[in-house]
Amino acid sequence: MKDSPKIELHLHLEGGAPPALIRGMAREKSVDLSGIFRPDGGYAYRDFWHFLSVYEAATSVLQTPEDYARLTTAVLEESAANGVVYCETFLSPDFCGGGDIGAWREYLTAIREAADAVERAHAITLRGIITCIRHFGPERARPIARCAADTAGDWLVGFGMAGDELKGQPGDFRWAFDCAREAGLRITVHAGEWGGAASVRAALDQLAPERIGHGVQAIEDPALVDRLAEDGIVLECCPGSNVVLGVFKDWPSHPIERLRARGVKVTVSTDDPPFFGITMASDYENLTRHFGWDDAIFADVNRTALDAAFCDPATKKIIAKRLGETQA
Repeated sequence: MKDSPKIELHLHLEGGAPPALIRGMAREKSVDLSGIFRPDGGYAYRDFWHFLSVYEAATSVLQTPEDYARLTTAVLEESAANGVVYCETFLSPDFCGGGDIGAWREYLTAIREAADAVERAHAITLRGIITCIRHFGPERARPIARCAADTAGDWLVGFGMAGDELKGQPGDFRWAFDCAREAGLRITVHAGEWGGAASVRAALDQLAPERIGHGVQAIEDPALVDRLAEDGIVLECCPGSNVVLGVFKDWPSHPIERLRARGVKVTVSTDDPPFFGITMASDYENLTRHFGWDDAIFADVNRTALDAAFCDPATKKIIAKRLGETQA
């Protein structure tokens, strides 16, 4: 499972930060982050909302473009070690320059240069999706969307929204999404992780994304499941993340296989892997153990992910070859 080629569409760049990297940066900058680590060195949090606080505390030591270059290198090397050949990562100018376009461009350049170097060494391709942060509010989303529109192109390919999906309504952020869409960016929205099936329906109705981040609580609403299948909406499922955070009590109760069996387009990603003690390889192993997924199913899921990827056709052809496909 570790060496099989994989596509990941839902990975938060800061959420992929190895704890050792964050601890080292904290020492370098004389920042006390002792409260966010367990005795064994892993990240410590009580629940999803505390996780958000720990995540933001860890991110606080990432203060320069050079820091983000180091982060990108560490995250991609770990992904490549687990067989990932293509990844789309969520980035936020909130954390990279505070929403200032000039500063954001410096961060983006550093991230891209690091990603290019890792691609040359390990044959893993990275593309970026800018996200606004839902619990920061719609006004904070406006400069983030402007940053996205200003740097949209062959590398920055999408726009989305992360954070606490219980805050506000997706439509509150319509201006930001319209701005990004007009710049040619593809759209994804986090929903159906904590807000129930209703949050998925609201995201679809109010923002019209082509992909949903998580989306797994759609299983509560059979009519919504039918809609997802009929409209070809792709779910960026993160089963290991959902189990660790308690969205579902254990692997057998996770609905990814039920959704797939109903015709919904599902993909597999890790979300924030070192925070949850998981990898793409461990998620694949659990999908095999609990749902009997075999090579044919994984190939189909990765083909779905390739089709749903926001990158350009030329890049898709390269990734298809890495997957062993003759064409994208």
